[in-house]
Formats: sequence, structure tokens, C-alpha cells
Amino acid sequence: MILEPIERDASHDQAQVDAVVARGPGGAFAVAGLAVVIVLAIWVAFYVLVYLARGGD
Repeated sequence: MILEPIERDASHDQAQVDAVVARGPGGAFAVAGLAVVIVLAIWVAFYVLVYLARGGD
């Protein structure tokens, strides 16, 4: 069975896009912040578990 696409009004789609864009890039900032936290946690773990454990100063 082939379904035909539902015809929509372009202004309705544009209004939805405008609403999403108005909220800003909050999710992108959350992902970037999480990546920074993970990198810093790995760096601290390496420093404590490898560098200090071997007697480095």
C-alpha cells in the first residue's frame, strides 16, 4: 500500500521551525559541557592514578 504525503501549509512548518530556533542551542551546549566534563575527569584520573602513583611531582 502506498501512502501519499499529507499536504501541509508551509507557513505552519515555518512557524514550528521558528519556535525551535527561538529556544536556542541549549542541547548543543549541554552536549559540549558534558564532553568537557568527561575529558577533565579522564585527565584527573590519569594524573592521580598514573602520574602521582609513580611518584611524580
